Order: sequence, then structure tokens, then C-alpha cells
Amino acid sequence: MANDNKNFFDKQTPSSKVKATIVSEYFPQYCKIIARKHMPRHFGYFDMFAGPGIYLDGSYSTPILVGRKCYNDPMLRDRVWMMFNDKDLGEKLRENFESVFPPETFAIEPRFGSLTFGECPKIDEFLTRNTMVGFYNECPTLLFIDPFGYKHINTNVLARFLTQWGNEVFIFMNTKRLNAAFENEKFLNDLRVVFPTTFEEIRKDKKLLDFVEERHHFIIERLGKEFERVLGSRVFYTAFQFREEDQNTPSHYLLHITKGAKGYELIKQVYSRYDNVPRVLDGVATYTFDPKHFEGNNMMDELFSQQNIENLKNRLQQAYSGRKVDANTLFKEHQTTSKYAGRHYRLALRQMADEGKICVEYTDGKSHRASVLLIPECIITFRSWQRQQ
Repeated sequence: MANDNKNFFDKQTPSSKVKATIVSEYFPQYCKIIARKHMPRHFGYFDMFAGPGIYLDGSYSTPILVGRKCYNDPMLRDRVWMMFNDKDLGEKLRENFESVFPPETFAIEPRFGSLTFGECPKIDEFLTRNTMVGFYNECPTLLFIDPFGYKHINTNVLARFLTQWGNEVFIFMNTKRLNAAFENEKFLNDLRVVFPTTFEEIRKDKKLLDFVEERHHFIIERLGKEFERVLGSRVFYTAFQFREEDQNTPSHYLLHITKGAKGYELIKQVYSRYDNVPRVLDGVATYTFDPKHFEGNNMMDELFSQQNIENLKNRLQQAYSGRKVDANTLFKEHQTTSKYAGRHYRLALRQMADEGKICVEYTDGKSHRASVLLIPECIITFRSWQRQQ
């Protein structure tokens, strides 16, 4: 760990707590999505910069939170394979983890390492090994990378990891450092590893942007597209922004990358629970946590929330004008084109029903209190777009 981060694990910050909670809530739900398609021999959770697991103030970080989620789920307790690595704190993490989960708590014993991720060929070989049997992966894995910066993010290696069915990646990216690094010659080789195909293009285009948040967002967007270019296929990527403790500019983004539409659907659902900044989810804006922002409803929250719903209503009306479709199909196919989560779709469609823009009928013979549910039995007929102009 760098000297300027020597006190990082003394006390957990609100942003660190939210980051850890997002990852630990996502993992068991991700496993259930995998299991509905294929029950693998193992589910993998690999954390390459795991930290000590417990802060000095007693707060649990991601490894313990993930372990607790897995312990409370019999399927995961029997099948999960957790691998934690930290160059400086691997042994401390083992000690802390086993103080909460003694050996033999899990059917597959967690592994603990103290290697330097990004500089150890054995780790790269391990992550890119073939675990496929036929069409399915027998160890679908969620990989979490949380470096103090960006130096050890090797996009080519991570892209090879993603080629196997079910594998997904979280990267906690320090965009404040990354943005500054483009202006420093001594970091350019490191940046070429992060952006192997578009480094020069990004370096040039970033200078044309005037605002800090625009530059941070641009970097994150281009990293997501970098994976698409390396893989040569569609990739779903979604970022959650963390703002500075004392400013309204971003410092980090938690970037989720998957090749599966279900993972994209799920991460937006999880992100939306911890989004505490009222913003319109178009353009630069994304799900955001601000440690200075007090939770609670106010007029501004309601204004931006409704603006998101209005934007989605307009997009749905244009996309489905004059069509008849079940709500589940609509949601599954349209959510891949937007940042909106399931709750946005439910609210938008219910408002459209109240406004007479859609007709809704249920085919399951049941009485439903909600005008629209995102289920196959909820049939929606859209009025023609032209008739509403």
C-alpha cells in the first residue's frame, strides 16, 4: 500500500461503505441469475485488492460483507469459491476473515494471496484459464478490482477473462488520478495498458472538454467501449459515480462490465438503491453517491425523479407507438438501450396508463392492484404516436 494511503483502513468512509454494499448485494443475486440458466460446480468471487476485511473502527469491508451474504445462502455456502488477494494485507485479511468465518465454514475453503496484481503472470494465467464445459462455464466468476489508482488495470487480460460465459467485472476507478495522468509523461505507458487501442485518441479528445465531470465521464465511457473494441462484441457497462468529500466533482467511479443483459438489468437495480443525488440520467449524469448529500425527499428530488420518468415515457412512446407487447418483453428489450432501472419503467408505464397513453390488460385472470407489472401476463397496447401530437 502506498504511504499516502497508510491510514486508509483506520475508519470507513460513507463512500467506501456504499461501494462495498453495492458489490456484496450484487454478487448473490448475480449467482441466482446464473443458476437459473445453469447450475455450475462453483461460483467464483475474486477480489484482487481486498484490503484487511475489517477497518480499525470495526466496520466490515467487501470481503466480510460478501462472506456474510454467502454464509446466509445454503447454495452459495456449498458452491462459492472466494479468492482474496492483497499485496500488503493478505495475511491480515486471512486473520480477520477467519475470525468471523472459521475454517470449514464454507464447503470450498477461501484462498488468500499476497501477490502484486497486474505484475504477476500467474494471476493473469489463472484468470484467463478455460473453465468452460460445452456452452457453460463451470466457475462463473465476479472479479472485483479496487486499486489505489489505475496502474494495475490490464484491459486485454480482463477482456480475455470476460470471454467465458457468466464472468463479470467490477472496477473501482480513481478517475481523479486517471484524468491527471493523461497530462504527465511518466504515466503514459501505464495508460496504454488501460486503453490499448484508443489511448492517443482519448488523450487528444479529452482536452476538448471544458468541465471536470465531463472529462471523468468521458474516460469511463471510453473504457467501456475499449472492452467492446478488444472483444469485438457487445458489452454492457454501467458506472456509479462517487463525489468528493468536500467538492461537487467526482473522484471515483465503480464500473460494472458484463456481456449479459441480465447483469446489466440487475446492476442498475442495485445502483438505484444507493443513488442519493437527484439528476436526469441522460448524457453525462449517472447514478451518483455524494457523502455530503442528506437523504430524504424534497422538491428538487421529486423534480429530477419525475423528469427521468417523463424522458422515459417519451422514449417508450416513440419506440412502441401503435404496438402491442407484454410488459416483461418490453422491459427486457428496452432496458438494454438505457440507464433506467426497473423502478423507472414501472413508474413510467403506470403514469402512461393513468394518462390514457396505453391500454393495459392482464391475461392471468387475477386481480392486480398495480395498473402495470413487468410480467408476461401484463399486455400493453400503445396509442399511435401521431395521434398524441
